[in-house]
Amino acid sequence: MKSKYILAISGNDIFSGGGLHADLTTYTVNGLHGFVAVTCLTAITENGFEVFGTDSNIFAHQLASLKDVPFAGIKLGLLPNVEIAEQALDFVKAHADIPVVLDPVLVCKESHDVEVSALRDELLKFFPYVTIITPNLVEAELLTQSSIKTLDDMKVAAKTLYELGAKNVVIKGGSRLDDTVATDVFYDGTELVVLESPVIARNNIGAGCTFASSIASYLVADKTAQEAVRDAKAFVHAAIQKSDDYGVIQYETN
Repeated sequence: MKSKYILAISGNDIFSGGGLHADLTTYTVNGLHGFVAVTCLTAITENGFEVFGTDSNIFAHQLASLKDVPFAGIKLGLLPNVEIAEQALDFVKAHADIPVVLDPVLVCKESHDVEVSALRDELLKFFPYVTIITPNLVEAELLTQSSIKTLDDMKVAAKTLYELGAKNVVIKGGSRLDDTVATDVFYDGTELVVLESPVIARNNIGAGCTFASSIASYLVADKTAQEAVRDAKAFVHAAIQKSDDYGVIQYETN
């Protein structure tokens, strides 16, 4: 019988809307047993929203503790620094036979205090070892070092990310191009697909994390990358419809 164990390598959201909270909830709704290796903690301080990376020795012990778990899939979220990213990459390389989703969080919505250039170079190293990457527009701009202002720009960026080594790409446009339509672009090296859904004027904290962990859940269920992306988009849309003031936390069960 195929394992139902799935791992989130992600950070803690102090408001419990995104990060590991969204990942584990999504796994549970999809009938999977979620594990987590915590990459960072967050908090509101006198400096605003801050990210505190997990001590690298502790993070190494977390991964070592999980090395023998027969995972069926992995989702990677916020990797706060190069050292944590390097450790996560080694773990991913040791699990090359299972689906891996990389949500390349380079800039938090609340803070830009991230070693963006160094992390960009490190995240590019993941591309050959992951099944799909899920950047938003800002992250896609940083990864491709280009400006994305139109749908055509999104399509070019998706192809560029594929050329940089990604096997499958979905760029999350959200409502940045059109405040009435949430537009994403999927590319697998052959087919380029534009996915759209109506924008819901509700809280969407955790939507990106939920999207990536939902894709991972569907890949574990043996769906293709494009099928997983389509189903994950529908899943997130339904979750936002039921969101509250703190996060995308009210999910429909399958």
